[in-house]
Amino acid sequence: MPENARGPASIPRRLLWYTHVMETFAALSAVGAERVTANELRKLGLPVLETGFARIRFSADIAGCYRALMGLRTADRVLWEAARFPAGDFDALFEGARNAAWESFIPRDWGLRVAKVRVARSKLQSVTSIQAVVHKAAAERLCRKYRLARLPDDAGAATAEVRVYLDRDEAALYLDLSGEPLFRRGYRTEGGAAPLRETTAAALLFLAAWRRKHPLCDPFCGSGTIAIEAAMYAWDMAPGLGRDFTLSALLPADPAVERAVREDFLGRVNFERTIRIYGSDTDVRAISQAKSNLVRAWELARGKRAHTGGRGIRTGAELPAGAARAALPDFRVAGMAEARAEGTAEDGETGFIITNPPYGIRLGGEEEAAALYGSMARLARNFPGWKLGVITNQPGFESYFGTKADSCREITNGPVETYFFQYERL
Repeated sequence: MPENARGPASIPRRLLWYTHVMETFAALSAVGAERVTANELRKLGLPVLETGFARIRFSADIAGCYRALMGLRTADRVLWEAARFPAGDFDALFEGARNAAWESFIPRDWGLRVAKVRVARSKLQSVTSIQAVVHKAAAERLCRKYRLARLPDDAGAATAEVRVYLDRDEAALYLDLSGEPLFRRGYRTEGGAAPLRETTAAALLFLAAWRRKHPLCDPFCGSGTIAIEAAMYAWDMAPGLGRDFTLSALLPADPAVERAVREDFLGRVNFERTIRIYGSDTDVRAISQAKSNLVRAWELARGKRAHTGGRGIRTGAELPAGAARAALPDFRVAGMAEARAEGTAEDGETGFIITNPPYGIRLGGEEEAAALYGSMARLARNFPGWKLGVITNQPGFESYFGTKADSCREITNGPVETYFFQYERL
């Protein structure tokens, strides 16, 4: 952003928030979940400007930015678009990065790091050179504005993270507002042997079109991520309700607005609904983790805060008893063959199985995974008429399972390329 691009130089930038100035941000999603994240933004009242590859640009004021950070279920990060400009060569890249008003975002005692570079269809290709040029330009600007000889670079200094996207010779520079990635909700301290990202789990629920009135079963629940994400959705709980964000320490932060947004989300949490969400696994330790994670999620929904970022809360609490118990998933030690359909939806429709079964690169070998996929055919007997959604890294899942899926889409689970197979009726 050029200097003074949003108002007279005599008006401090932070005061502009009270005129509801709209800025441009980006939400990063899993590849394959972009439309889901875009729909989430719209439901939060945030206009979507562009949906691209794993990145959705949107418009918001500071309150909307906090709503995105706390309320998005399927986004891994929220970024602030600090600048966008043509960058056909390194001179243009340097000038554009130096003209961005970094001093409007980054405090005087902070360091700076160019964390990621993504390049597509552009003359500039060297990631390390792009990193170096953007860092040099931004550091030069900050040092001049703050009258510093150099930026802090000691290990204890807070550091702003910048991301660079270069597409068709146009550069977009973003400042990370999340800190810890948004899939760190705060309820999970251990991921189990085969962790599924919380944001990916939430995306599967949306892609499958699950609603809280429908029964949901995960017969390979592990540490409970799919079931807990479903419960949080059923509770109307904002997934980032209990955690902190880097934005709160940056110059545009507004503690009063952040507090108001958090209190608004907290006021929407509803434990009065009866839900039918079940998770089972043969691993006793995994079920123990799932129950502990559920307690943490429940406490976050009641207003407790995670300790640092989204790394989890310490709690000695137990699951609530009585009527509130109907609003919680049920976790049990059992094999897939023992899982059975329990209940029907309120409108008479059947339920959903959404699951992340073990697969070769994570648990056991490919032969074991193939045998397991073949045995999953018995789900049709135990869950007649239910819908099925399976995420796996095996593109040949259908051949092992024995039935062609109604749909299959690629979706990433962190660095792992996976496929989500959906069956409309078992």
